[in-house]
Amino acid sequence: MISRLGLLLSRAFRSVMPDPFVLAVLLTFVTIALALLLTPSSPTQVVDAWASEIGLWSLLRFAMQMSLILVTGYALATSPPVARLTRRLAQLPTTGANAAILVAVLATTTGVLNWGLGLIVGAVAAREVGAAMHRKGVPVHYPLLAASGYLGLMVWHGGFSGSAPLKVTSSGGITEIFGTAPPIGPLSLDLTLFSPMNLFVTGGLLVLLPIVMAALAPRNAATIRTADSFGITVDDGEANVPARPPESERKPLLPRLLEETPFVSYALVLLIAIWAWRYYWPAEGPSGIRALTPDTVNLTMLGLGLLLHRTPASYVRAVERAASGAAGIILQFPLYAGIMGIMTATGLTALFATSLAAISTSTTLPLTTFFSAAVINVFVPSGGGQWAIQGPIAMHSAITAGIEPAKMVMAVAYGDQLTNMLQPFWAIPLLAITRVQARDIVGYTTVAMLLGALWISLGLLLF
Repeated sequence: MISRLGLLLSRAFRSVMPDPFVLAVLLTFVTIALALLLTPSSPTQVVDAWASEIGLWSLLRFAMQMSLILVTGYALATSPPVARLTRRLAQLPTTGANAAILVAVLATTTGVLNWGLGLIVGAVAAREVGAAMHRKGVPVHYPLLAASGYLGLMVWHGGFSGSAPLKVTSSGGITEIFGTAPPIGPLSLDLTLFSPMNLFVTGGLLVLLPIVMAALAPRNAATIRTADSFGITVDDGEANVPARPPESERKPLLPRLLEETPFVSYALVLLIAIWAWRYYWPAEGPSGIRALTPDTVNLTMLGLGLLLHRTPASYVRAVERAASGAAGIILQFPLYAGIMGIMTATGLTALFATSLAAISTSTTLPLTTFFSAAVINVFVPSGGGQWAIQGPIAMHSAITAGIEPAKMVMAVAYGDQLTNMLQPFWAIPLLAITRVQARDIVGYTTVAMLLGALWISLGLLLF
């Protein structure tokens, strides 16, 4: 029944929603219209704000950071040691429910570490577990496994690669929101990711989501669609790093020694390791784990990926496969930056913040922000892009209403991750690896979304 509802909602969204890039363009014109209607700005002032330094090109660095999070996460997930571990774990389940639990646990735990890593590990795990169960003759509903593999995107924003909590750890991130005289300083991860509220919310989701997936496992054999019906019949490793080029395409000796031996990679790994030791285990002061930024996350993922791939050639091949998945980030972030520029320069941000604070109490404002973020994410399926648009509104509202800014940061983060379960934008790499279609999984992810919304709402009310 609930699965049918999820499929119905998915079809409804697909029937009216165009490509995410087109949505970003439409949102740009909606923002322009709102600025002209609700503020005294002239058309030329709005256009100038859109194309100014605080507009279109203000998020180029952030876009590169988000692209690297995806690429480095993919490269690490498809490294030979991680791929082998995934295959061994795939042999463990004996029932469909156990299989769903395993895939969900792998996807969510790695998703907390890095959203790109969680997405790819979840996809590879779903594929490998589905193939392993088919070979053992155990009927397992493969779309449920694929849905379980997507759950990392429902916990990622409360984890170490979350755009919003990482963005506000720096003075630059705060200045982007409030200008040159911000009323607050940078927000450390102690106030966001390591807060009691986030430990409750994200920790609870790590337990709740695998249980939900297990409960959704079909018991009627007639309704089970196994991996072979999607063309997944053997553990052929197609989801992993591409094979080395044929001998006829191999390079001369010196380039091969540099590219296909670990010396160059390990030299760079050593350099990163020296930095990591001083950053994560400093002689004085707290560990850098409590002040992670997109840059430090990416550098850590780069070092781990190079270490596990061993050779530069292997790592480059993995990155080349991952790069196409970053196309949406590269293309859409300038448009989101332009929207942010319009909202900031015309005063729309302050207007929305005041209005939101006026209709909410200090108790309900985080919930209002959470649900509004969930709705916005359906149309702006990018955590970084959404934070660029909604972050200033949420933070100004927090200051106006006297609410902890860190709590509002997490309210936006939770809303953003919640409706990833309805929005298939980030599922594109998973769909390619598992060979399922969005309509095959969205019924199950919708159930996870609804129960997750209740849990997150409880966390926002309790803390």
